[in-house]
Amino acid sequence: MNAPGTTQKDLSQAPDWVRHAGLRQWVSEIALLVKPERIVWCDGSQAEYDRLCQELVAAGTLIKLNEKLRPNSYLARSHPSDVARMEDRTFICSEKKEQAGPTNNWVAPLEMRATLQRLFDGCMRGRTMYVMPYSMGPIGSHIAQMGVEISDSAYVAINMRIMTRMGRAVADWLGEDGDFVPGVHSVGAPLAAGQKDVLWPCNDKEKWIVHFPETREIWSYGSGYGGNALLGKKCLALRIASVMARDEGWLAEHMLILGVESPAGQKSYVAAAFPSACGKTNFAMLIPPAAYKGWKVTTIGEDIAWIKPGHDGRFYAINPEAGFFGVAPGTSDTTNPNAMRTLKTNVIFTNVALTPEGDVWWEGMTEQPPARLTDWQGKPWTPENGKAGRLAAHPNSRFTVPAAQCPSMDPRWEDSGGVPISAFLFGGRRSTTVPLVVEAPTWEDGVYMAATLGSETTAAITGKVGVVRRDPMAMIAFCGYNMGDYFAHWLKMGASVHHAPRIFRVNWFRKDARGKYIWPGFGENMRVLEWIVGRCHGLAKGVDTPLGIIPAFEDLNWRGLEKFTREQYQEIVRVDGAAWKGEVASHDELLGKLGARLPRELEQRRTQLHQKLAG
Repeated sequence: MNAPGTTQKDLSQAPDWVRHAGLRQWVSEIALLVKPERIVWCDGSQAEYDRLCQELVAAGTLIKLNEKLRPNSYLARSHPSDVARMEDRTFICSEKKEQAGPTNNWVAPLEMRATLQRLFDGCMRGRTMYVMPYSMGPIGSHIAQMGVEISDSAYVAINMRIMTRMGRAVADWLGEDGDFVPGVHSVGAPLAAGQKDVLWPCNDKEKWIVHFPETREIWSYGSGYGGNALLGKKCLALRIASVMARDEGWLAEHMLILGVESPAGQKSYVAAAFPSACGKTNFAMLIPPAAYKGWKVTTIGEDIAWIKPGHDGRFYAINPEAGFFGVAPGTSDTTNPNAMRTLKTNVIFTNVALTPEGDVWWEGMTEQPPARLTDWQGKPWTPENGKAGRLAAHPNSRFTVPAAQCPSMDPRWEDSGGVPISAFLFGGRRSTTVPLVVEAPTWEDGVYMAATLGSETTAAITGKVGVVRRDPMAMIAFCGYNMGDYFAHWLKMGASVHHAPRIFRVNWFRKDARGKYIWPGFGENMRVLEWIVGRCHGLAKGVDTPLGIIPAFEDLNWRGLEKFTREQYQEIVRVDGAAWKGEVASHDELLGKLGARLPRELEQRRTQLHQKLAG
């Protein structure tokens, strides 16, 4: 950094279309630190994307897929040590530890900056430094935010072009002095003179994903994978944006947004939060069953929602992303036909299997696997390997694809003003206890319901199956500040609008005594969605229970699903008092950690719920 009053020589190599002096200076400072061989400012053009893809194919990092089967699409294979988000290596370095709270990893900012200075000094030697101005949200939207990512990974550059509005248009919008969130990423693998690069550079000894909330900075080192490296994804869109939202009076949430239109033309928008492995993308792209002729479900986004109060007293939301970075395994024409149609062209696949014909495959894509494959690590694979427990695709294998290709995208998905939200849904994977759907009687009850959200883990998440993990608002890994303050912010935001959305809890995963799922799920979730929308418009009835309002059997539309019995329905909405007493007691696992930061209103709701269950 320069001493006060001094001017640094411009080392940024910025093109003429970058007029922002502060941006140029910051890039110059980072270049001095990381010492790249060259600097490339990404303009976001198709020609640039094609060139970078060709370079990555030549380097062996990407495999070009069969142009006839999967046009303009590629496969990447990461290093086996670099395959997922790393919560244990993710840090919120607020000025004080209590500001980060007990659910975040914290290191004192000065100590962390010393660590980063050591790690980033010369970390890009022998590599190209890519500078990527990008917008989260439609450029010019009052809900959008601008960021600039510096990275030494061309793989990151091509993914950022899909996932964000990236390039020259953003630099034009920033002008000479626009605000942006700075982010620096390195794979942490400098090259000595003449050293041959590896197919997937990363640092298998040291990885850090660091956020400085007060200065709105992001630093990521060692990983080249997913949200660890695509800094617009979880780092800006949730961890930093949640702090912005707290300070500025809005919400940055780990939520899908969908639209529901009745045959009469009544349109409603719903935002929903689900932890991993709970069918989030499937719900975002839901196709109503045949009995719902004339109904339409459309997609605004499948992962993140930024939500601001509007002048009319309602919340308005945008999807800040331009693409989908989705989990491949389990995605099929049966579970999510809209996703499969989206993936026909212009896709970057990571860690899926390769067919002999030059196409892709993953577990769950077809009922029977192909006779021969090359697995995600480049090794030969047959169905016999699968029977022995060796997967062809990694459980967290991914696809990156432009959202505009999805056939269910809503006409307003890029509306800069956002869409009005009528309801918030919170759902987890629970085989017992939690009913199919319940509406919170009040906003405060809904916040308690969401704050105590729990979901059973799967092998892909923790290696342990069926353990209930508390994941408030599905934000346990993404809230950039103290979770107790986050709950207080939600309570405050409900009072900031005249027409607060109704809040619902859903659970598609309840099982019977034989361990079989009771509810058919997927497209049949439309029946629950219709009731939720009906409640928002005063058109649907429900029954009061100690948990909230639950539809009676007659309150749901069973046309086309007559085989689902009243007895089965009673089982998936049954409120077991004894089980719920244990459930409420287990809420202390998280709430007790928050101490004095836990809002009084939530402690009151907990006491009231105890009393209702006792009665």
